Amino acid sequence: MSNHYDALGVARDATAEEIKKAYRKLARKLHPDVNDAADAQDRFKAVTHAYEVLSDPQKRRIYDTTGNENGNDAGGGGGGFGGEGFAFQDIFETFFGGAGGGGGGGRGPASRMRRGQDALISVRVDLREAVFGVNKKLEIDTAITCPTCEGSCCRQGTAPTTCDICHGSGQIQRPMRSILGNVMTLATCNSCQGFGTMIVDPCNECMGEGRIRDRRTLTIKVPAGVGTGTRIQLANQGEAGPAGGPSGDLYVEMKVNNDPSFVREGDDLHATLSVPMTAAALGTELNFETFDGEQPISIKPGTQAGEVINLRSLGVTHLRGFGRGDLKVHIHVETPTKPDAEQEALLKQLAALRGETFTEGKLVSSGGMFAKLRDKFGNN
Repeated sequence: MSNHYDALGVARDATAEEIKKAYRKLARKLHPDVNDAADAQDRFKAVTHAYEVLSDPQKRRIYDTTGNENGNDAGGGGGGFGGEGFAFQDIFETFFGGAGGGGGGGRGPASRMRRGQDALISVRVDLREAVFGVNKKLEIDTAITCPTCEGSCCRQGTAPTTCDICHGSGQIQRPMRSILGNVMTLATCNSCQGFGTMIVDPCNECMGEGRIRDRRTLTIKVPAGVGTGTRIQLANQGEAGPAGGPSGDLYVEMKVNNDPSFVREGDDLHATLSVPMTAAALGTELNFETFDGEQPISIKPGTQAGEVINLRSLGVTHLRGFGRGDLKVHIHVETPTKPDAEQEALLKQLAALRGETFTEGKLVSSGGMFAKLRDKFGNN
């Protein structure tokens, strides 16, 4: 287990103010927004966790006594009934909401500092950006740590004062009659709401919250291969917590725009290439525009409408793994819709060469094939 005091760089007898100052200094240094080192995020989490433990008097007392945060001794035995860490104090807390006998032993004051909420935003990208990946600059409205009080909640030059009612414990004792006689129970102090301290001179900018709403700019890396519905988790980029608490996570949900030329199916792309009837019959070489630039396509003689030409590894990058999908080009053969007189004459010559006869716009003879169909089904 890491030493929380070493993580914050303070002595074991450091005051609460010294611990808070050390945490703020390290948090500003290690936050992922300003530090892109490989271990910065892990160190930031370790520092934040250390501060959460040492800033809470009760948790710190347990940590100093047992060497861990759960109240068990270093050997992890746990004690109590059945060896599962069940203590007699838990019985009183179950029935009376606190420790019995009027001898203290409560949980201690609550910490104002809490983790911020996670946030979810949607980002639209073009299909080309989804194929190759892209860096996106976002502007988000969120909660940030108050720049004036730096999360202390107090006006500059002031500090929280100890509650006069509970004297800093965050709890008050109340007598209660029970089958065991009169017992003293612990309840949250209504005056300080269980924090043990009062903000008598709150920060004018955040009104004692320790954070404010603001717009900030964030650049995210959208990996290649994302699709609509893909979510990217950005640790510690959500809302800042109250009273200088750590930030939550930000989830970015991707939405991919439709493309006028390509349709995506899985990691394959589909496109349509229109070729003239003569090019399909005689064959040709064409250049087809893809996301990777122009690619040569060979149209073989006699190509039929609906045939598919596969261009390997020109589709969408695999989000998990290596390589890319394919680009499938569907051939559409263009037939003249309004041929002029000269074109019509040439088409009739072609039909005659193929043994095809038209009468009043109807195909009445198609060489050997027409004869076979007539013999089989009759000539109606």
